[in-house]
Amino acid sequence: MTPIARLPFAIACVALLLSACVSTPPSAPLSVKLLAINDFHGNLKPPAGGIRVADPAQPGASMELAAGGAEYLASAVQQLRAKNPNHIFVAAGDLVGASPLLSALFHDEPTIESLGLMGLEVTAVGNHEFDNGAAELLRKQHGGCHPVDGCKGPEPFRGARYQYLAASTWDLGSGKTLFPATYIKRFEGVPVGFIGLTLKGTPGIVSPKAAEGLRFDDEVQTINRLVPELQQQGVEAIVVLIHEGGFPSGDYNECPGISGPIVDIVQRLDKAVDLVVSGHTHKAYNCRIGGRLVTSGDKYGTIVSEIDLQIDRRTRDIVSAQASNVLVRNDRFAKAPEQSALIAAYEERSGPLAKRVVGRIPVSFTRDEGAHPAGETLMGELIADAQLEATAAPENGGAVLALTNIGGVRAGLVMKGQGEVSYEDVFSVQPFYNTLVTLDLSGAALYEALEQQWLNQPKFRPLQVSSGFRYRWDASRPPGQRVLAGSLSLHGKPIEPQARYRVTINSFMAAGGDGFPAFTQGLAARTGMMDVDALVQYLERHSPVQPSALDRVQRLN
Repeated sequence: MTPIARLPFAIACVALLLSACVSTPPSAPLSVKLLAINDFHGNLKPPAGGIRVADPAQPGASMELAAGGAEYLASAVQQLRAKNPNHIFVAAGDLVGASPLLSALFHDEPTIESLGLMGLEVTAVGNHEFDNGAAELLRKQHGGCHPVDGCKGPEPFRGARYQYLAASTWDLGSGKTLFPATYIKRFEGVPVGFIGLTLKGTPGIVSPKAAEGLRFDDEVQTINRLVPELQQQGVEAIVVLIHEGGFPSGDYNECPGISGPIVDIVQRLDKAVDLVVSGHTHKAYNCRIGGRLVTSGDKYGTIVSEIDLQIDRRTRDIVSAQASNVLVRNDRFAKAPEQSALIAAYEERSGPLAKRVVGRIPVSFTRDEGAHPAGETLMGELIADAQLEATAAPENGGAVLALTNIGGVRAGLVMKGQGEVSYEDVFSVQPFYNTLVTLDLSGAALYEALEQQWLNQPKFRPLQVSSGFRYRWDASRPPGQRVLAGSLSLHGKPIEPQARYRVTINSFMAAGGDGFPAFTQGLAARTGMMDVDALVQYLERHSPVQPSALDRVQRLN
């Protein structure tokens, strides 16, 4: 064969080889890394107490580790995503709201800037994203100065660099979801779809005004409706970011005996959903529910869930999903310098107020309701006492009793140094800007409210009560019948069902929030000072403040 004759044959061979190279995808699965957090709540600095985990040196015991905070979280995320060029950083809601003073003073703008610097790409909305209503959340996404306080930060606020998803939250005015329902990211041409949403019960745990004009749909119905829409766009790898969770009994990287709403939700999801990243309950777990991977990363940036996916390049579906909850230990990760600079800039503006000493304590005041069989906590009862004192005078409301919800007690007061308590410490305990409301409540309505500690709640939600009030409850009785009739008393005198009592609660509870609709029966409401101011005032008057005896509520069985 002549050289010229061989040329077409050679060209054909090369063309055939090129065609094979182009049309035949690599046989190895595509590896993708997801890094996930939840419930950061503006904790730019490491939270007091860090995280509690099992103590490997003492079976059955636990220990506290210093963990979390933006500086260390940023370093952890950077190190973990360096393992795989195909990565994405996601979240499951409550990144802001109920935040420490450093973030809250600036309407959580520092936290949004911090998470943007970390490379967060997409997050579900959580209930606390709605604390100040839809308009304020839209400002957080898109930027601009606060409509009342203006721009207070070192730079104009440009909004979140990441995308909020709100698949189940509908703006009744526009007839559209408040934010996009889904987000698609391609890795080497293979799409991965994300559905993001909050729990359907959000209207019951934010103020009624904050939920005005919005509708929150069922989680399962929303997700299952969106699955075929993603599939029509060629997406087979589907991840749910949901602000709802469960209650495990094991350590941070385990999942024995998980209970709670997330279990039922996951079991009813379309089988095309491959992975669920959850939150809301402030618990850490690494689960398989119905054969599906479900994760949660505690709270306050103390854990990053490192999730590794293997995706079939031909079918585009996830064939393997593995996770590990990585502790963001402050002794294992360095501080990210860009985060330190951001924090320093805001601390300079907040310092004089934040560091002011307002009182002293001789011991730590904890808020762990599981530490006492009846659900009493030192921190909760201190708050109740402070709120009663602030509203007891006739001109301030004439209260004889105060109650507060455990969900409104966001932290304890940790004994440090000589027991000094700063304004910043107090604000971390009560960061909601709730006002105190004193109202007339019948003895029967009070009894009804106490029963609601178990009714329609994800778990026992113990009300914290002020000094002088007593009652008993029986754990062996069914919910709705646990509070013993005739056991309610005030300064030794029985609470009469038909009598009316001046009771102080916070404005959130007065609107029926946190699952206590009985308080909406109150009459002759009188609005008082901010709850955080009442606690500051109490500390200033009574320091060093002595802890209660935790004998106000008695549990039987």
